[in-house]
Amino acid sequence: MNADSFVLIATLVKSRAGIVLTPDKDYMLETRLAPILRSEGLPSLDALALKLRDTRSEILARAVTEALTVNESSFFRDGKPFDHLKRLMPKLQAARPAGQKLRIWSAACSTGQEAYSCAMVLRELGIRDAEIYGTDLSREVVERAREGLFTQFEVQRGLPVQMLVKYFKQEGGKWRASPELRAMTRFEERNLLADHRVLGRFDVIFCRNVLIYFDPPTKERVLNALAGLLAPDGALYLGGAETVLGLTSRLAPIPGERSAYGLASSLAMAG
Repeated sequence: MNADSFVLIATLVKSRAGIVLTPDKDYMLETRLAPILRSEGLPSLDALALKLRDTRSEILARAVTEALTVNESSFFRDGKPFDHLKRLMPKLQAARPAGQKLRIWSAACSTGQEAYSCAMVLRELGIRDAEIYGTDLSREVVERAREGLFTQFEVQRGLPVQMLVKYFKQEGGKWRASPELRAMTRFEERNLLADHRVLGRFDVIFCRNVLIYFDPPTKERVLNALAGLLAPDGALYLGGAETVLGLTSRLAPIPGERSAYGLASSLAMAG
């Protein structure tokens, strides 16, 4: 692949998904875009880049972007955020008017394990009046999340056996999330770089292991947008290698918690 082709594909993915591709990632392009080359009958990445120059290639551009988006997830991933969530949700429920639903957003939700993990936490706490909203750029993974059907390998990654037996039913060689969990969750295709103000306010937002793929200006833009949707006493959970420090003054670490952030103004008042 020549340099111009790489720049075109990298620019496309950056504009659509915020993901920064550096020249040393050319091997990743070859691996992940190989199925698209086969389906389109294209001999090379240079030929693909040439086709992408056509403004009518929207479907192809979308396929390329989704192919280069990392979709990695597991149940109760990293543990600590869910430990904090268990302590936080009863406090949030007590602070809300009767009948007001608690709202959780799992941004870049991939195949839905994070959202279903949140649903299990709430069920275990006896909280039923809640809405868990999962979004992802990829249409394919959103459809999988809606299905709530996971392989044996997927349920073995982080899902305790007692939770598996309680909240999932075996179908053939796979496991289906219970109707109770699925009723609490809603999944939609949505770009993290879009304007999310129409979604309203959330009590909790998970946006983990996504910012690591963005450049600083994009990180700042996303964090400020998330801050604008977070309840004053709510929490934003980022990945272990991510931080708000040096990127936005609107968010600050929640004292004593790892990877958990709140609105800086609210934390200052509480402190």
